[in-house]
Amino acid sequence: MNQEQQVTNGSPFPLGAIVTKDGVNFAVVAEDASQLYLCLFDEKGNEQESLPFLNKTKGIWYMEVLGLTEGQHYGLRTEGEFKPEQQMLYNKQKLLIDPYAKELSAKLVWNEDQAAITKEGQPHQTDSAYCVPKSIVRTVEAKSDRPGRIKVTPSSRALYELHVKGFSKNLPIERGLQGTYLGVISSAGIEHLKSLNITTIQLMPCFSFMTERHLQQLELNNYWGYNPISFFAVEPSYAIKDAIVEFQQMIDGLRQAGFEVILDVVYNHTAESEVDQSSVCYRGLDNARYYRHQDGQYLNYTGCGNCIDTYSPTSIRLICDSMRYWVDVMGVDGFRFDLGVDLGRTDHDFTAKAPLLQAILQDPILSGTCLVMEPWDIGPNGYQVGQFPRGFLECNDQYRDTIRRFWRGDDGKVPEFATRLMGSRDYFHKGHKSALNSVNYITYHDGYTMKDLVSYHERHNLANMEENRDGHGDNISQNFGTEGETDNKDIQEKRLNQQLCFIATLLLSQGTPHLLGGDELSHSQQGNNNAYCQDNDITWQTWQDIDAETSQARTAIKDTIATLMALRKAYPIFAEIRLEDDPLYQHTSLDKIHWLNEQSEPMTIENWADDSRHFIALTLTPADLSNSFWIVFYSSDAPLSVPLPTDNGEVETLYQTPGLSIKEGALHCAYRGVFVGKF
Repeated sequence: MNQEQQVTNGSPFPLGAIVTKDGVNFAVVAEDASQLYLCLFDEKGNEQESLPFLNKTKGIWYMEVLGLTEGQHYGLRTEGEFKPEQQMLYNKQKLLIDPYAKELSAKLVWNEDQAAITKEGQPHQTDSAYCVPKSIVRTVEAKSDRPGRIKVTPSSRALYELHVKGFSKNLPIERGLQGTYLGVISSAGIEHLKSLNITTIQLMPCFSFMTERHLQQLELNNYWGYNPISFFAVEPSYAIKDAIVEFQQMIDGLRQAGFEVILDVVYNHTAESEVDQSSVCYRGLDNARYYRHQDGQYLNYTGCGNCIDTYSPTSIRLICDSMRYWVDVMGVDGFRFDLGVDLGRTDHDFTAKAPLLQAILQDPILSGTCLVMEPWDIGPNGYQVGQFPRGFLECNDQYRDTIRRFWRGDDGKVPEFATRLMGSRDYFHKGHKSALNSVNYITYHDGYTMKDLVSYHERHNLANMEENRDGHGDNISQNFGTEGETDNKDIQEKRLNQQLCFIATLLLSQGTPHLLGGDELSHSQQGNNNAYCQDNDITWQTWQDIDAETSQARTAIKDTIATLMALRKAYPIFAEIRLEDDPLYQHTSLDKIHWLNEQSEPMTIENWADDSRHFIALTLTPADLSNSFWIVFYSSDAPLSVPLPTDNGEVETLYQTPGLSIKEGALHCAYRGVFVGKF
């Protein structure tokens, strides 16, 4: 092609495509490439010109192309050595996405011609431009009239996990808004979210992502979005016209309604997957630095074919730049990090002093956001619950499993239940971390919904077309005598009561609670506990045309969430108690706690050691001695009468599950349940 565009030296920073007064400056990391090319396309995808970059410094190629304007479509190509054993896969036939592109011309779809290497280990010769989205020059700025950030008191924070499409697809709103960013902030969507009294929306991934090869071959879609190709571009499938503008509008609408918003982000791997699959971005630019490898082989600590080398300065800069963009420009208030142990690996072990973790915590912008870590991956020493720096909250699966076992009626669980209830101090140690660092949850997107947890013993994942082999095998669930849906009223009542016990326990536990969106709607995934590829009614929340059982369950569950969230906000002691044996609170007035048995007497050593025990109660007394709270958990269905723990025999009921009530100076438990009272 003939070069028609005029170019000048330009600048190596900022990275990406930046509009200048004379054209567009391009800066791209490709440290080992011998030459980088800028390929210009028209909007129909026709390649018009290929320009060699003029300058390279510290691994960054850069130049300014005069006369280019906003909206220009482009891609990148590299020349360099092809030495797979050294992780060098340069192949000029492969068009590459700019890692810093804010917008792509289309959603990436896997194609075998995207590969840089053949099965025989040779360079793949087919030009991939026809099947790779083009990067688009796009200036994205923060809106000047954006609503102010919501300042959430940590002790009142409650996370609500929301999938943009799943939440809004069936909402009773205008059809064009269903399944979109704007559908989330429709009046119906906002009204529902506000009714729960929760503080924080945790959005499932909104980075532009790709459906994996094996799902595409099965004619299924990646629904969850944990397979990103860009850390900057917004997922277009949730948009009506402009994903960037509409995502910003969604954030603004949620802020305006009083919510903090955090974004679930995947910085641990990319959609390029294994070496012989797609080379559409990072692999073609700087494979040896973007991805972890050893002895000529990829390290796959994520189970997704590759993992980002977060010990590399190239990756650290990319991730931190991405995070600042989503906070400063797109407006989010924090992040939930998928498979976070990979972010804390050096070469290749985990440490709380890992460069990326320290970079985030020292950053004046990022350190002030809400940071939630999924504290594991599948690599060596990949389970690190409680080991992240104090600036991160951590998802606590120990809490999930213990609470499930206690309410299932397993023997010998009371001591561990009490430990989880009080913030899992065996993992989040006193004097070092607040109990609020523990993100407590009973259900998450990867597993059963709350309704399925009480309706199924076995996973039912045949729709995933993997012969029911995928997903968790041990769900610590209970179906109350019938697998799946039933018309038996007694079983229905038991299942609803169990859900109320779960939610009440969650919201009365020390720490930060996490609720799975849809649980308040009694949503079922028909027993599927790994619905990542189900973009249909299995995962879309149902809002209308529900039966009487579901309607009753919804009312009871929503009322429980709203009532107990109000208690947490009114009485911070329910979320963070300050005890005299915790050095973290030496500077402040101290609260009191007492553990009681079913006679409302102090728990003895023998009581704690009794494996047949299914009852535990406690009293909480705030430092100001204004009142005390009595909280009761009973996981057996044998009737039980418990004397009140007060001298005057009066307790004000703040919350109770259906089988518990105060009569004639005692708490009567007809069957399992939770009670909260004040005296």
